[in-house]
Amino acid sequence: MVYHLSEKHSLLSNWVAELRDVNVQNDRMRFRRNLERIGEVAAYEMSKQLPSKIVPTTTPLGIHQSKVLAEQPVLATILRAGLPLHQGMLNYFDKADNAFISAYRKHHEDGSFEISVEYMSCPDLNNRIVIVSDPMLATGASLVETIKAITKNQTPAALHIVVAIASKKGIETVEAALGKDTPIWCGDIDDTLNGHSYIIPGLGDAGDLAYGTKMQS
Repeated sequence: MVYHLSEKHSLLSNWVAELRDVNVQNDRMRFRRNLERIGEVAAYEMSKQLPSKIVPTTTPLGIHQSKVLAEQPVLATILRAGLPLHQGMLNYFDKADNAFISAYRKHHEDGSFEISVEYMSCPDLNNRIVIVSDPMLATGASLVETIKAITKNQTPAALHIVVAIASKKGIETVEAALGKDTPIWCGDIDDTLNGHSYIIPGLGDAGDLAYGTKMQS
């Protein structure tokens, strides 16, 4: 179940355009803030589908029967690139528990790579709504391995995925692993990957653009 948030023009599609723009990317603070904004919009749109309940709220003049979230989700993200997108969601789901996972491409001399998951810190996920964010859904391998890691010994009640830009290949990989009923919230969707498994036209390396160039491992 794919939600393409830029399918219709909105402020979000303007922020995605700035993320892609090489003339804006040198402003790291703006790059991070645009990812954060996309996370905020995704959280708002997603909240319309999350379970709610009615609670009595005391005002200065009486009692109002208010509609609120039935439960707080768990927000999970992949270090380090996912942090700004995660922060945007946390701005809106401001009472949520949080999970952090280190998953990265471990490169080999022949140019191939595998996904390495080396660190994970998360609360109890059993019977909880879990939202996993990562700015780029390229091959889908990192996201699938991350979800396998966090659900290895736990069973969430529901799972949502939030990305700034997805490739069609990445979406297909996630759907093959998790089923088409898992909601994937995308800021935008691109058609192809290049030989290094980067999204084309994409935006480059989101982690490097947000926090500085890293050494290859």
